[in-house]
Amino acid sequence: MRALSSLRWKIALTTTLVCCTVAAALGIAVHNVVARQIVGEVRKDVERELEHALGHYEYGTAHGDVQAALDPPGLPGPLRDLVAHGRTGSMVGTYQGKPVMWGAAPADRQALAVWIPYDTTRARLQDLDTAILASSALAAGVVALAGVFLANRISRSLTTTAAVARRISAGDLDARVGFPADGDARDPHRYRDEVRDVAQALDSMAASLQARLEAEKRFTADVAHELRTPLTGSLAAAALLPEGRPKEMIEDRLRALHLLTEDLLEISRLDSGVERADLARVELGRAVRRAVAGSRLAAEVRVVRDAVVLTDRRRLDRILTNLLVNAHKHGRPPVEVTVEGPVVVIHDHGSGYPAELVEQGPRRFRTGDPGRGRGHGLGLTIAAGQAAVLDIALSFANAPDGGALTTLRLPVGRLAEGS
Repeated sequence: MRALSSLRWKIALTTTLVCCTVAAALGIAVHNVVARQIVGEVRKDVERELEHALGHYEYGTAHGDVQAALDPPGLPGPLRDLVAHGRTGSMVGTYQGKPVMWGAAPADRQALAVWIPYDTTRARLQDLDTAILASSALAAGVVALAGVFLANRISRSLTTTAAVARRISAGDLDARVGFPADGDARDPHRYRDEVRDVAQALDSMAASLQARLEAEKRFTADVAHELRTPLTGSLAAAALLPEGRPKEMIEDRLRALHLLTEDLLEISRLDSGVERADLARVELGRAVRRAVAGSRLAAEVRVVRDAVVLTDRRRLDRILTNLLVNAHKHGRPPVEVTVEGPVVVIHDHGSGYPAELVEQGPRRFRTGDPGRGRGHGLGLTIAAGQAAVLDIALSFANAPDGGALTTLRLPVGRLAEGS
């Protein structure tokens, strides 16, 4: 049923249905016209025979070869009633079990009737109906095949376009449909292919989006690089200030700005795709315990089942530290870290992640409304970028009993490689 609901089959079935409807209408029209003509010829023959019979009856001569009789027993009732009212008529009936065309006229208050064989005419009409049905079936079949062919081309083009759109949505901005252009787009008489137009519009949108993102990446990297040197000098100059509260405040703000600059540089490197993981065999439970201890943040670590994985321990520490900082900054204690095989789950007991973050993932500098949910600045963005480098699936959710759940799933293939 799912296959029949696709656009390909909808177009094919609609085309076939329209063709069958048109063929049926034309077949009925042709049948009526030809049948009227054939039966009309037979009626003329029987009317001519009836005139001869009336002439012979009037002059009292023999009927000759004409099959005629007065009030024959097989004369149809409607025709007999017609003659009783003084009128002449003809109709199809039977005589001695065989189909005939009857003709009758009044003669001295009796019905003078003639009949001629009708079986040949009926056979001609049956042959006509057979020919119309065969032609209609052939036409419907040809049109159905043409409809399937055209629908298949349209469906393939739309499927390709949809697949490319999903790749772009997933972050692959190099994906393109790549349909060639159709002649000169400025020619108003040029054949229009709407599917091709949609595909080319998608390619144009992806190229424009990629150019804008590349410009943003370059801008972020340039700003971070330009800020790094003056910030380093400012920190050195602040160290020369006299001790006191003003010095502490200046150094605190400069350190925060310096950390932000370093985060921006890290994001720039992740965006450029130049980061490469230095893989090694790591006991996941021990690595998690060490990362939690190195963060100097309160968290309860529970190893349900340990596993040995291939990963970059430095990058894994970075991911876990950022997630713990986010849990403490936007959530509430206790913060629990659970290791079960290749899966690491961080659970805090705050207000949970915003629905937008759960659905779309982290976005840079988007902190949300602190009164209604938790925010996410660069920390979660860096964690997601480092996870992508390590091929770790990072997901965000809210626990049924409250709080945020962050899950890291290391790929099974790497487990097998490192075991």
